[in-house]
Amino acid sequence: MTDSQQRIAELVKSNEVLLFMKGSPSFPQCGFSGRAVQVLQACGVDLKTLKTVNVLEDEGIRNGIKEYSNWPTIPQLYIKGEFIGGSDIMMEMYDKGELQQALAAKV
Repeated sequence: MTDSQQRIAELVKSNEVLLFMKGSPSFPQCGFSGRAVQVLQACGVDLKTLKTVNVLEDEGIRNGIKEYSNWPTIPQLYIKGEFIGGSDIMMEMYDKGELQQALAAKV
């Protein structure tokens, strides 16, 4: 396991809800990351307490997260250490009420 992979594993394990994204919740750097933040907000997640990782600031994490999850795109959402998916999957789950349930179960 590379250093980046270890750092990612630590982040995923130590945060109830974690979003790997481009930019920050207040200034997303791509539309998909912006949509992911909006979906989480709609689910009642407080953006002040949401843990995010800006993959644009760390090339190792930017590439490593794709290997870690075996998922090619960013953003990536993790809840309680479990990979949920990107913004499209988040939207689908939100529409079905599944994302709200997954987030509610974390508390």
